[in-house]
Amino acid sequence: MTPSLRFGALAAVLLMVMSGTAGAQSHHPEGSDAHLAQQLQNPIAALINVPFQNNFDFDGGPSGDGFNYTVNFQPIVPIRLTDDWTLVTRTIVPFSHTERYFPDHEHGLGDITQSFFLSPRVSAPGLTVGFGAAFLYPTATNDQLGSRQWGAGPTAIAVQQKGAWTFGLLANHLWNISDSGSRGTRERLNQTLAQPFISYTFGGGFSLIATSESTYDWTARQWTVPIGGGFTQLVKIGELPVNLGLQARYYPEAPSTYAEWGVRFVATFVFR
Repeated sequence: MTPSLRFGALAAVLLMVMSGTAGAQSHHPEGSDAHLAQQLQNPIAALINVPFQNNFDFDGGPSGDGFNYTVNFQPIVPIRLTDDWTLVTRTIVPFSHTERYFPDHEHGLGDITQSFFLSPRVSAPGLTVGFGAAFLYPTATNDQLGSRQWGAGPTAIAVQQKGAWTFGLLANHLWNISDSGSRGTRERLNQTLAQPFISYTFGGGFSLIATSESTYDWTARQWTVPIGGGFTQLVKIGELPVNLGLQARYYPEAPSTYAEWGVRFVATFVFR
């Protein structure tokens, strides 16, 4: 069994186990720090929040000693359409700096990804679902940092929160919708993202988390599978809630020039 299949099987088992055990836990009181911290574990929670995700990846590139730093600016904005429907926009704006990946150091804006989720009110307690469309915009300021292609495709998410547990899956698929991928040496965009996530939130706003943002490139037939784990802690700067997080990541399966391991630091500013 390949590493990606092993991880998929493990994630499925963990989700089933937690689904059966989480109901025995009590919910955190509404309005408490722990309640807000758990809400933030939901990628499409009904909260305006702005994560700044700092990713440090090591031991990549042709020589195996490359370094990549990417900060993702990720505003999440819910827009109430009716009593039963909410539109959630989720945008990822990356800025990168790389060393020893290319002949020269590269830095600049990468391609922006934007997702639109229609989320209906559902009767099942603690369940959030959303579906819609994802778009890739060729905004990279450097050819090495982007695909030079417009992309679009479907996206969906399902999140279950029971007691102190949160678990779910976010997925999308992006296809090339322009002619740019057929010119030069760039492969046409045809990529699937599967992001399972699990967390447990304690009193006081402290959470343990595990996640993977696995992608499969259908053109190159190549998996990229980072497995990450860490924690978050909700704090307040004045009256502003900020969720701080730290994760370690390991890449058991990835292209040969990809990083072997990394560290992620996240600061999420919450505007309720």
